[in-house]
Amino acid sequence: MMKSVRNSGLIAALLGMLTVMVTAACANDDDFVTSPAHRVAFSADTIRFDTLFANVPSMTQSVWVYNHSNENIRFQNVSTGKTAGFRVNVDGIYLGAENNYQSSDIELRKGDSLRVFVELTAPRASSDSPTLTEDDLVFTLGEGVEQKIHLNAYTWNALMARNMVVSHDTTLDSQGRPLVIYGGIRVDSAATLKIAAGQTLYFHGDAGLDVYGTLIAQGNDHQPITLRGDRLDRMFDYLPYDRVPGQWKGVHLHTSSYGNQLSYTDIHSTFDGVVVDSSDVNKQKLTASQTTIHNCQGTGLKTTNSNIVLSNTQITNTLGDCVEVDGGAVEINNSTLAQFYPFDGNRGYALHFSANHPLTKLNVTNSLITGYADDLISGERPENKEQPFNFNFEDCVLRTPKPTTADSVYFKNIIYEDVKDTTKYGEKNFVKIDADKQYYDFHLSKNSAAVDKANAKTARPVDRDGVKRDELPDIGAYEYRKENGR
Repeated sequence: MMKSVRNSGLIAALLGMLTVMVTAACANDDDFVTSPAHRVAFSADTIRFDTLFANVPSMTQSVWVYNHSNENIRFQNVSTGKTAGFRVNVDGIYLGAENNYQSSDIELRKGDSLRVFVELTAPRASSDSPTLTEDDLVFTLGEGVEQKIHLNAYTWNALMARNMVVSHDTTLDSQGRPLVIYGGIRVDSAATLKIAAGQTLYFHGDAGLDVYGTLIAQGNDHQPITLRGDRLDRMFDYLPYDRVPGQWKGVHLHTSSYGNQLSYTDIHSTFDGVVVDSSDVNKQKLTASQTTIHNCQGTGLKTTNSNIVLSNTQITNTLGDCVEVDGGAVEINNSTLAQFYPFDGNRGYALHFSANHPLTKLNVTNSLITGYADDLISGERPENKEQPFNFNFEDCVLRTPKPTTADSVYFKNIIYEDVKDTTKYGEKNFVKIDADKQYYDFHLSKNSAAVDKANAKTARPVDRDGVKRDELPDIGAYEYRKENGR
């Protein structure tokens, strides 16, 4: 009996000691220090937004806050400014007006981390130039010691237009201010829309340009016109959204539309670049010169049974065909059609033509047609042999196998790229083909077979950039220029 009592006392003592140890451990886990000797670490000391439009919400950015010490940290205060338009969430706590843009309830246990999310909707600035908007997210430790994450962005006053309808002759000129389009622009059949030289239109993802009347976009070599998406930020550090396809809907020339003109105009990062609906082939539908259509998630230029003329035009990098011609009367001179679309190996041709509608004329002269594949040109003859299917290639560089004897009459003075050379494919023609960073420069390199090979009698007098061609003009949209290191 006495032995049992002694054992019971020992067990009670051990349980008491264990309780003290657990209590001490819990107390230690629940202890938070505010000593200035304990600091936190940030994954970045600055959250920097790319240029944003005023009154337009930004994408969310984030940063991590780490506690690498052996002590739990309680911040005396975490706060941000009140007027700059930044919205900050720290570990699930929103620093908004209801809590005076601050919180004293934020803790960070030893070895742990928390995440900060930041968005910005900047107010309109007093200047129409990009204006710096900045603030600090301040973490206050013991004795008033502060650690800061800097927040900044350049914000730009913009004109906003939603579901714009052009019902009478109109000129778009925002006097240097960005013009952001939501929902799209519709040009009625009795109206002409002129876009002023130097104008940039920023289209939201739901927007495009639908033309039932006439579109006149005439820039010049000093004041080009740009039609692009409205995302000014980046998908990754190395990749601006402006280089990502499918950012907006593109340009659509409907059946009733005639007399459209594009010059010194850059259309890029669309779904379809320019879609041309069937119309009267005896009336000029579209004239495009010194124009670029680049980086499309659909087709670059799709024309059906229409009368169009292209010169000094670059149409490049499309998931579908760079140029798709179904019938009509089409002339292409001194142009570059290059298919290096990087996102899908099942990309289309650089040039595809067919005759579901009568192809009364397809004349391709002094043009460079190349890309990754061994054959970048496709022609589909109509089942109806009475259907017109007239095409001609002359003084061109083509990445396509030499035609059979029966078809050779349609190809005159052609330089055929060696399709067995798969080390550089068509890349050797150009200054820069960087698929990793989505950066492309389709000016001619000194290694291109297109240099000095155009027909001086039929070549255009100036190139895509407005540079005068020399006495030995080059094939394609650009004239080779050694002085620029190309």
